[in-house]
Amino acid sequence: MKQSSRALALASLCRWRTGTEFADQIVADTFARSALRSTDRAFALELFYGLLRNLTLLDFWITQLRSAPVDSTSRDILRLGLYQLLLIETAAHAAVFETVELAPPRARGLINALLRRALCEKDHLTKLARALPLAAQFSEPKFLVKKWTQQFGTESAIELCRWNNQPATVHARINPLKISAAAFMQKYPGSVSLGEHAGFVDLPEPAAALANGDCYIQDPSTALACELLQPSAGETVLDACAAPGGKSAYLAGMMMNRGTLISADRDEARLPRLRGNLVRLGVTNATIVRCNWLDAESIRAAAFQPQSFYNILLDAPCSNTGVMRRRVDVRWRLRPEDFTRMRAQQLAILENVAPLLKPGGSLVYSTCSLEPEENEEVVAAFLRTHPAFRLTRPEQTLPFREGIDGAFAAKLQKTRG
Repeated sequence: MKQSSRALALASLCRWRTGTEFADQIVADTFARSALRSTDRAFALELFYGLLRNLTLLDFWITQLRSAPVDSTSRDILRLGLYQLLLIETAAHAAVFETVELAPPRARGLINALLRRALCEKDHLTKLARALPLAAQFSEPKFLVKKWTQQFGTESAIELCRWNNQPATVHARINPLKISAAAFMQKYPGSVSLGEHAGFVDLPEPAAALANGDCYIQDPSTALACELLQPSAGETVLDACAAPGGKSAYLAGMMMNRGTLISADRDEARLPRLRGNLVRLGVTNATIVRCNWLDAESIRAAAFQPQSFYNILLDAPCSNTGVMRRRVDVRWRLRPEDFTRMRAQQLAILENVAPLLKPGGSLVYSTCSLEPEENEEVVAAFLRTHPAFRLTRPEQTLPFREGIDGAFAAKLQKTRG
């Protein structure tokens, strides 16, 4: 297949559809090895992620254009063409011609005819899409749309679905261990402050700043848990689920690199990236430890001592429903029973981390989930069996309300030993 943005997006979609890899794994692999120019890789990424965000809608349009079934390869190519013609308004000639060129010779006539028909019937197809139920219109699982409608109301659920289908904005957090905010703005004049989100910027060309360790790509929602914890210089702090290191670096900056920060993670394969990020960002007070909080032997091997930390951040593994515009294929992996399963795991991790907190210390439990099963219900279940802890402050960001990613954080105070 000829190397092009469209070919790369199509190959990535086929690999995702036929395999077990997550979309971001495919991007990290295939896009990094691509010989395309950066602008062409960016277009390929827009196409690939856009296809994943709109699969149900694209397949609906295919059924409107052809009642007979199509083979999986032709379906992927039609998805690619229809996404360009009906959702991002790529130049029609290029969208049709270059998409048809990707098809096997035997299928080109059919695909050419269907794409040209879609172009002629664009207004009609768009009108049909607007009349679809929310789950089909926004290519979200029916159970999630129903759940969000019950949680937030219909209008907010629509806004959330619309948010999830937009390309994710890339923000950066200025790294105070390397540079002040004022010096950063002067050094990188293209950067734009995010206003109420102190220390966060939009940076059109972040490569140099990232290489220098002057910033870290991070959404302002990630500040919620760290700001609730508020560690001080000289304290002993645990980041229990630290990889890839964004929150650990945030905590180290708040501690001014003084005191002890233990950055733990369960996945051995993620530790080199965690270590590399902390080194690049100038973190000098962190020790990296492997620990699986769901495995008793791993916890024993980590040799943590009871009541040894002033502050603990537990950013627990979760369903990621607050960051679905970044984790574009989450919607296709989630099942209703996942929230119950995640809740049990999160509570078990919290149970195993809590004994490490000193009396008078603080533990912040956080997720990037919007779901009460993973948030308020986990905290409530923990407090029912741990009277030494009390909830002092819960916080949440919602994309349709704050305009940033969704996150939850709850600060728990240990009142006695």
